[in-house]
Amino acid sequence: MNDCLFCKIIAGEIPSSKVYEDDKVFAFRDINPQAPVHVLVVPKEHIASANELNDANAGAVSACFTAIPKIAEAEGLKDGYRVINNCGAAAGQTVMHIHFHLIGGRELGEHIV
Repeated sequence: MNDCLFCKIIAGEIPSSKVYEDDKVFAFRDINPQAPVHVLVVPKEHIASANELNDANAGAVSACFTAIPKIAEAEGLKDGYRVINNCGAAAGQTVMHIHFHLIGGRELGEHIV
């Protein structure tokens, strides 16, 4: 997608603080971290949001969730972490490319917000 911020980051057109990459997933530090560790885990395939998931592209999300424990371990998140997905503008999704916030490095408590 030509105007997608995350597609441009994945393509190397916009710099990022990459922490992980494989053939299906790209992960980088959030520019506005909400915790000591705040990494965005993004499938390389452009999927706008969870509402766009189907049988043909669900493997992209599976690849993200396979990568998340590896990233968490590399980031030293031994005591736990949170994974969040915002779906749609009303939920706080600001970039319309499905992504997962990997957050940790401090006590997060049981409340999401």
